Amino acid sequence: MCPIARVSLGFSVRFLAYQPLQGSVVCPCVATRGVWQVQAVLAASVRDVDSGLLSRHDVGVCGVAVGYPLDTVKVRIQTERKYTGIWHCIRDTYRQERVWGFYRGLSLPVCTVSLVSSVSFGTYHHCLAHICRFRYGSTDAKPAKADITLSGCASGLVRVFLTSPTEVAKIRLQTQSQPQTQQWRPSASWPSAAPPVCPAPPAGLVSGPKYRGPLHCLATVAREEGLRGLYKGSSALLLREGHSFATYFLSYAILCEWLTPAGHSQPDVLGVLVAGGCAGTLAWAVATPMDVIKSRLQADGQGQQRYRGLLHCVVTSVREEGPRVLFKGLALNCGRAFPVNMVVFVAYEAVLRLTRGLLT
Repeated sequence: MCPIARVSLGFSVRFLAYQPLQGSVVCPCVATRGVWQVQAVLAASVRDVDSGLLSRHDVGVCGVAVGYPLDTVKVRIQTERKYTGIWHCIRDTYRQERVWGFYRGLSLPVCTVSLVSSVSFGTYHHCLAHICRFRYGSTDAKPAKADITLSGCASGLVRVFLTSPTEVAKIRLQTQSQPQTQQWRPSASWPSAAPPVCPAPPAGLVSGPKYRGPLHCLATVAREEGLRGLYKGSSALLLREGHSFATYFLSYAILCEWLTPAGHSQPDVLGVLVAGGCAGTLAWAVATPMDVIKSRLQADGQGQQRYRGLLHCVVTSVREEGPRVLFKGLALNCGRAFPVNMVVFVAYEAVLRLTRGLLT
């Protein structure tokens, strides 16, 4: 098993270990038990888990691939003022770059989606278990809504250290729509007084794009802007991830309680999918203002820098384009959040079924 898969498996094991395995659907408020037993069984059956892990990764990849074209459109609308709307951006991107233009920078999120998702859910459940043990003396106690909110916020903050460099590379590649143009200059050995013996070269020579791919983009940013360049916009990313993941897990827990049928302790599969989709939509609704600022800060490195920091970006953007600028891409964020989060919970159910099969 590759190192990334091992790390992802470790967090997935803890994520599953904190769930009761009797029911078909699990709510974040459910008590935690059986940690070491589940870990022992899964560690002994690592080869069997490989297929389940790959299936979970494949589902995550499908979710990213489905939502990525809309994410590219969203980023360009947020960072470029020339677009008057969603359809204008779609038409312009397709006319100039065809279908490939919608998938610039896709490979990096695809490679990291499984690890980032596992770290997020693992951190959430670890924090929730420790909070319950500290406040109530047992991890079996039902957490309060404040406990869920705090654990969700911690989950979002941890993500920043993993996703900030990949977000910088993704944004730079998504907003890189035109190749660089270099001005042609005559050679010093060319006689200035003598007339040219061949046709004059064009006024500009078109070279390749500045960033040839995700790894080249990361290396170029690190070389030109230093380590701070890889974490550019991380302050806005911290604010976005912190309160959006708190909203995500809290709203999911509340919706699961509302959608649980009378006489049952857990909602059915349809209820979990609806709760996950709605929770994702709510999370992106509150995250969009900081998402706009993050995108502008991270894209502000390909030419002359316009923004000196988070507050300067907010003030400048609102002054030039009005308060509505903070909600650019809101419809796209919410529109793709529902199906993508439904895919996430479908994968979650598949891993639960795999774990129950190993324990029986």
